[in-house]
Amino acid sequence: MSDTRTPERLAVAKTYKLYIGGKFPRSESGRVYPVHSAEGKFLANAAHASRKDVRDAVAAARKAFPGWAGATAYNRGQVLFRIAEVMEGRREQFATEVAAAEGLHRKQARAVVGAAIDRVVWYAGWTDKIATVLGAANPVAGPYFSFSVPEPTGVVAVLAPQQSSLLGLVSVVAPVLAAGNTCVVVSSAERPLPAVTLSEVLATSDVPGGVVNVLTGRAEELGPWLASHADVNALDPTGAPEDLRAELARAAADTVKRVLPVRGEREPDWTREPDIQRLRAFTEVKTVWHPIGT
Repeated sequence: MSDTRTPERLAVAKTYKLYIGGKFPRSESGRVYPVHSAEGKFLANAAHASRKDVRDAVAAARKAFPGWAGATAYNRGQVLFRIAEVMEGRREQFATEVAAAEGLHRKQARAVVGAAIDRVVWYAGWTDKIATVLGAANPVAGPYFSFSVPEPTGVVAVLAPQQSSLLGLVSVVAPVLAAGNTCVVVSSAERPLPAVTLSEVLATSDVPGGVVNVLTGRAEELGPWLASHADVNALDPTGAPEDLRAELARAAADTVKRVLPVRGEREPDWTREPDIQRLRAFTEVKTVWHPIGT
């Protein structure tokens, strides 16, 4: 009589890649590191980004910047809304990853995912309102028009929150995009899988390649290289260790970067209603004068 029992099989561990320039390359260094759940269960391997990967990501973000910054505010809003649509279709996958990463019950994880999707929609709605709220028609004494017009800063390096693997990530990336910037994002080191899935969402949405580049690895390793890179225009050090932020600010000063002020050891409460300060943080204001009657 033959044995009909199903043989045990060896599970194939997945190794995730980086997201640079709209593609999914392996790390140039070939390094990977294991990712575990909040309970210590092995989940997958993640690429460990190197300095060369940082340079490639910045180059991709710089190349994509003119097209993204030059798009209409309405178009950027539609692209952000499309991201939310695709995230909606992958709610259960996000919930599974968030629950594992943050040690949440399924219901709690679903609520976090819903809040993250809503956050993207919130910033999508702001894209065509930034010029009105942050710009102005200035009163002047003379035969001139004077207008203050907000413009995107450029390439923004974002060190994503370490604890909030999805909601915090979306809360720091969405305003950068809504304001017309491109970015290089270093995900949470211990909780990178929601960021990897978000990069898959970006790749299957209408986001042009290079507008968002996602690196997995350590903020304390990759952050100084981003802070000192001459082609990065601004830095959000939210996910950096507190004792590293002063060093990052000094490195950023050498190339006159704008650095978002971050204070305290604890991360912000990402469940609170967002405000426009993150839009303002990576927006430059250009004042234009024009003579009347010419």
